[in-house]
Amino acid sequence: MKNLSPQGLWQCFHSLTQIPRPSGKKEEISAFLVNYGKSLGLETLQDEIGNVLIRKPASPGMENRPGIILQGHMDMVPQKNSDRVFDFEKDPIEAYVEDNGEWVTANGTTLGADNGIGVATAMAILADKDAVHPSLEAFFTVDEETGMYGAFDLKGGWLRGKYLLNLDSETEGELYVGCAGGVDTTAVFDFEPVAVEEGDIAVRIAVTGCKGGHSGCDIHLQRANAIKLLFRVLKDAVANYEARLASVEGGSLRNAIPREASAIVTIPSESYDDLTDLVARYEDLFLNEYDGIETDLHLKAEEVECPAQELPEDVQDFLIHAITLCPHGVYRMIPEMPDIVETSNNLAMIETKDRKITAYCLTRSSVESRKEELQSVIQSAFSLAGAQVTFSGAYPGWKPNFKSPLLHTMKEVYQKEFGHEPRVVIIHAGLECGIIGRNYPDMQMISFGPTIEHPHSPDERVNIKTVQQFYQYVLAALKAL
Repeated sequence: MKNLSPQGLWQCFHSLTQIPRPSGKKEEISAFLVNYGKSLGLETLQDEIGNVLIRKPASPGMENRPGIILQGHMDMVPQKNSDRVFDFEKDPIEAYVEDNGEWVTANGTTLGADNGIGVATAMAILADKDAVHPSLEAFFTVDEETGMYGAFDLKGGWLRGKYLLNLDSETEGELYVGCAGGVDTTAVFDFEPVAVEEGDIAVRIAVTGCKGGHSGCDIHLQRANAIKLLFRVLKDAVANYEARLASVEGGSLRNAIPREASAIVTIPSESYDDLTDLVARYEDLFLNEYDGIETDLHLKAEEVECPAQELPEDVQDFLIHAITLCPHGVYRMIPEMPDIVETSNNLAMIETKDRKITAYCLTRSSVESRKEELQSVIQSAFSLAGAQVTFSGAYPGWKPNFKSPLLHTMKEVYQKEFGHEPRVVIIHAGLECGIIGRNYPDMQMISFGPTIEHPHSPDERVNIKTVQQFYQYVLAALKAL
């Protein structure tokens, strides 16, 4: 991988893969970037939360042009296949070039091209003595994936540039000028456990192998939500096979479509064969429903050690009804842009801990009132079931400015470099631009990147040719602005 072109970019990306940097583990990667800036003899700053800013003077003759900010986030989404033994807080990513020579991917884990390629691009340009540009600021934020905390804590006056190039998009040939806002929902079911019926046995029902993916970029692809599938089985098992729920787990990140989910249920021993038959029928049903979408989906039931306690029947039933009612997926498309999602919800996680079952959702929309409407729907589903519902982590959308001089120049540069116009779009995923714009309302911003497929999943990969085009485009834009 280090021998790919542009070599400086890929060498920087390789360095990033060797540093564990899941969201929340920012100290090592932040220190690495500080040392990198200082090693180049550049002004390097770090704020209280860990954001890093590296300033590079303008090329000769470009001192009077407006400054430009290259912006990306340090952290990556930690997702792995269930059979992969890997510690994201200790182990380096095992990245490699696929056999066809077109893609870089990782061995059973997320690659971290989101947003490692953007960060590596800025790093390479900082070190590139042949790059021609106005004054540059490379701005790297922390913990974007879990709540955009670095952008939220950015202080006004820290950045000097007029133009911000956000390097955190995932389709080459597209320029993003707006994005959806979002909000997290947490629903908590408190319960006092009850004893398991004497003579009952325990069965673990597990959904595995779903593709998952980015809850903004991939939500429209109709992929399976492992939590929703699991609860379809649980509802049937409870209603018809005397099953009782002891615990449930599913999903791992608020902004990733759940790939796996499992539950421990108790049943009379004589019902075991009937339950395993039910699970087998549902596996066939799900594979038929998701034919052509989910090729590795599996549903399995196996006897496990019986727990001493389980959920009270009323809490169990209310929980099952609430998860069944909770919307997941696309809620509404943008009427003027029918191929772009306007509003969606990701039923992201569920966990059992300390006599509580907690469900987490991430709701996105480019229309604030629609976001609030869907919040209300989710709140009603869980509140009627007796859960305590709270909202947190709200972030604003990024309102597009189609008349921006920055957008005009970026379109011209792309046309000149590649012989055709880029596509100007709004993205449903969250970007830091809207948050940064609160403290810098006069800053013009645009987001773009190379082609990255399946971010937030172990199938993540980045196209090598588009990385070359991306770097060429960034260099040409810096020269033109």
